[in-house]
Amino acid sequence: MEITVQWIRTSWTKHSRGGDAAARRNSAPTGFPVSPVPSAFAQVIQMSERDGFEPQESERDLRQVGLSLRDEGDRLRVLARVEPLFGLPPRPRRPPAVRLGSGQWVRWQLNYRFSSAAGIRDWAYWLDTFYVAYGPVDPNVFLSEPTVLVDECGPVR
Repeated sequence: MEITVQWIRTSWTKHSRGGDAAARRNSAPTGFPVSPVPSAFAQVIQMSERDGFEPQESERDLRQVGLSLRDEGDRLRVLARVEPLFGLPPRPRRPPAVRLGSGQWVRWQLNYRFSSAAGIRDWAYWLDTFYVAYGPVDPNVFLSEPTVLVDECGPVR
């Protein structure tokens, strides 16, 4: 069965937590049209504060994406991994894996806050959005409402 994965990472510092910079960050798309990538690869889109939140697209082997994917015959088991483990917010209880049937897809979001070891540099923030579809999809599939939504975003003040 065909598996389509899109991973969007948005990264910023405290400079984009308010005002015009936050407005630019918040207006960044949450999903993109699917680009053709080889099977066993994911479409990766990175948007960062230093690039004005302009999307930078690449592809990456599925084993290097923060997802656990397991084909269970007529279903695909999807679980987003929490990486790296030292970021906030704490996630003592995680939602269970999602099992997708043919034609279904999930949007899974996780956010993080990091500080430097010595506390010298500013905090850094990430928002990871994973889209996973099971079966053939339209190129604009991730621009609509998902079959399943998992929001693991927590407080990162």
